Amino acid sequence: MSASMPVLYWLQTGLPDNGFGLAFRPSSLWDGQWWPGLLTSMLVHGNWAHVAMNAVSALAFAAPVARLMPGARGVVGFLAFYIACGLLAAVGFALVHPTSNDALVGASGAVFGLMGAALRLLGRRSGRLRSLTDKRFLTPAAAIMAVNAGIGLIGFAPGAEGARVAWEAHAFGFIAGALLIGPWSTVFKPRPEAFDSPPDLRDPEV
Repeated sequence: MSASMPVLYWLQTGLPDNGFGLAFRPSSLWDGQWWPGLLTSMLVHGNWAHVAMNAVSALAFAAPVARLMPGARGVVGFLAFYIACGLLAAVGFALVHPTSNDALVGASGAVFGLMGAALRLLGRRSGRLRSLTDKRFLTPAAAIMAVNAGIGLIGFAPGAEGARVAWEAHAFGFIAGALLIGPWSTVFKPRPEAFDSPPDLRDPEV
């Protein structure tokens, strides 16, 4: 997932319009001019800094979600989860800004979905989810959303270069991930050993 982002951006830079024809514009959700942008906007980014930020974040938060879904069936399930979070993030942004013609690009909404899901899984050796009311979920979630809103309202973020930060899309993606991981975990029924660690964490003897 993380490795695909720089590869896709490198391919994007070779497109005539630098790939921004694949962006999602919220107003198109209502006039029907560019529905595919809901999906294709996740494949393009604003610049290398934007790519790096999303790739590193995906690398950090994808692992616990991926462990929930083992095997070939799990690969399909993980991709479906990732895409669903990205789609809901874009739709949420369009609901907040229904007349906007600004180009929305990047996988940030989907990555924030991984964050929301991972916070309900981290530290759970059984693979079971933390409750949405558990303070060990709510406290970091509130901190992440506060930083997200602050960055969006101030308008400063690495790679933004004066562009508007779609913090609302990030928030919708995060909420989508935190909620969707529930039914996903029911479907995949994680094996406890996939989340377990051996009691002795010393280096193996040679």
